[in-house]
Amino acid sequence: MDNKSIDVIKEAADIRRQKRERYIIFAIAILIVVLTYAEIHISNINTRLPFATNILVFSLINIQIILLILLVFLAMRNFVKLAFERRSRVMGSKLRTKLVAAFVLLSIVPTLLLFFTVIGFINKSIESWFGIKLEDSLQSSIEVAQGYYNNTSEKASYFARQIGLKVAQYDNLTDEDMETLRNYIDEKRDENNISAVEVFSSSGERLIYSISSSINPNMLSGVNENALIDALKGNQTSHAQTLDKGDVISAVVPIYHGNTVTGAVTVSFHMPNPVIERIKDISSTFEAYKQLKVLKTPVKAIYFTTLLIVTLVIVVLATWIGYYLAKQITIPIQKLADATNAVAGGNLDYKINMESRDEIGSLVKSFNKMTEDLRLNKSMIEETNIDLKRTNLELEQRRNYMEIVLANIAAGVISIDKGGRITTINKAARELLSINTDNVMGKNYKEVLKPRDEEILRDMIKEMNELGVEIIERQAKIKLKDNTVTLLVNLTMLKDEDGRYLGMVAVLDDLSHLLKTQRMMAWKEVAQRIAHEIKNPLTPIQLSAQRLRKKYIGRFADDGHTFEECTKTIIHQVEELKTLVNEFSSFARMPAANPTPNNINEIVNEAVALYRAGNKHIEFKEALDSSIPIMEVDRDQMKRALINILDNSVAAIEKEGVISVLTSHDKTFRLARIEVIDTGCGIPPEDKAKLFEPYFSRKKSGTGLGLAIVNNIIADHNGFIRVKDNIPRGTRFIIELPVKGAIAA
Repeated sequence: MDNKSIDVIKEAADIRRQKRERYIIFAIAILIVVLTYAEIHISNINTRLPFATNILVFSLINIQIILLILLVFLAMRNFVKLAFERRSRVMGSKLRTKLVAAFVLLSIVPTLLLFFTVIGFINKSIESWFGIKLEDSLQSSIEVAQGYYNNTSEKASYFARQIGLKVAQYDNLTDEDMETLRNYIDEKRDENNISAVEVFSSSGERLIYSISSSINPNMLSGVNENALIDALKGNQTSHAQTLDKGDVISAVVPIYHGNTVTGAVTVSFHMPNPVIERIKDISSTFEAYKQLKVLKTPVKAIYFTTLLIVTLVIVVLATWIGYYLAKQITIPIQKLADATNAVAGGNLDYKINMESRDEIGSLVKSFNKMTEDLRLNKSMIEETNIDLKRTNLELEQRRNYMEIVLANIAAGVISIDKGGRITTINKAARELLSINTDNVMGKNYKEVLKPRDEEILRDMIKEMNELGVEIIERQAKIKLKDNTVTLLVNLTMLKDEDGRYLGMVAVLDDLSHLLKTQRMMAWKEVAQRIAHEIKNPLTPIQLSAQRLRKKYIGRFADDGHTFEECTKTIIHQVEELKTLVNEFSSFARMPAANPTPNNINEIVNEAVALYRAGNKHIEFKEALDSSIPIMEVDRDQMKRALINILDNSVAAIEKEGVISVLTSHDKTFRLARIEVIDTGCGIPPEDKAKLFEPYFSRKKSGTGLGLAIVNNIIADHNGFIRVKDNIPRGTRFIIELPVKGAIAA
């Protein structure tokens, strides 16, 4: 799963979590509004509903506590999340913390001020509700209302007793007595605002019924039968009845005649509804007050909890708004950071998918445009790099080619910069100047060259500056370890296109071979002339000496011996001169090689066989490589070359010794190698350079042409011959022939 998919999943999870939080906050807000509305209207409940029960009050408190805990949880959850993100160094956590802290501080300070102010007002209001004066006033009002009821009841009892005493004065009620008694009762009724008076006999029969003219009979109810029965039994009772038109307070008093109950009197007072309502209001208000007083602390807790919930809601909302605004900033920044890391990692196809019309959206668009430009530039750079690599490869190939050329050309090449530091030196230059140090690049040429060689180069530079030329050429003799070589030194000044001096390049050509060839050609011409000039008179001289010896040898009796020696010497010297002339002729007129397919090992065997039998003091060893293919060589000339080399090796061994002839096939360089190794006296280093020159010989009787002829033969076969010291003693001749025209053996 790539980073983009992970980001999408995280973003979807954050969106779902934000929706859940919004729903929870919305539900809490609605619940708080409902509960607040209910609490506000608790104190406004009318008298028909006495007061909210304790269950409702404590349910509200419990619900508010739950809401409070939930809000505390939400607030703490946000703060813990902020702390965790900050500790985990989540991108944008510091900015998110600052924004949330700023919003919380900006909201909590005025909220706390308002909270404590409102709490103070509520405490004062509740305390004023339950003040001592209010309680005393309500208590007095209740007592007044109750006193009014009691007073009316006592009045009814009092007037009932008076009327009963009046009735008891009559033993037998006649019509006249009844009329008199009725008038008394009516008068008493009107004087004392009695609503109705009833007189009953001992049997319960109503004898007199007097009702006030201001009272509608419907406003009164009939006598309470139970109260009447109690009165006839001698018990005085009073009671109140509630009717539609008002309350009726009645007193039932027994009538005694002696100790006997002879009847009962009922006195009723009607109390109209307005009075009753006022009394009930006072009573209900006092009851509500007593309940509120019991719930004083819970009510305070409700208001306190409500305000605390509102405060926490503000804190949670501030936290959520801070989170929201921070995410509006940090999420794009996080995406930009992730995109930056992706781009830094080389993913230039990374794109931020975010729609926004603010400054951050502009930044995102600029970033996407930047990555697009980088991608295009990368493509262009990659194409350019490919071209550069191709160019560098070509330059590297050219440089390698130049290095190969410099390493394989016979001429030595040394280049130095304008500071005199060596920048280029090839193998040939190292060999010609005997430079054995590997790390010479970057060193000054004065530190690398030998004093004599450095002096030659310095003199040439001085002469170049004096003459004002850019190229100078001189011959110089360089002394090597084994010999002295003649070099043609070509020194050229290097300049750039603007003519600025860059350094110099010295080309060293070994003239030894050229001079040797020139000497060889000169000697050939001399040998040809000598052979021509000497050979002509030799034959007549030899013939004349032979004739003289033959004709006059017997005529000189006394000097015959002398004559014979003289003629014999002449003939012998002429023979030697002829041999010398023949050598000259052979050297001067070496026939052209006629290569034919031949086996090198067979030629070696034939040459060694010529010397093995006649040189018993020398041990001949052969180690021939059978892998050498059939080669195109002139058999006679190659055999003659080997014979001349073997002749020198045999002559170098005075007593016992070993001559080894080795052949080998170098498949890498396509060469056939012949080595003739002897354990003779060896060759001094100073003579090795002259060894293959004509008329140079270390043997007393040598003509100096043998190895020169060998050199010519090997050269005609496009081969090389060189001489080295054999370890521990002796000489090693090495012949290398190309196998280009070889035929598989």
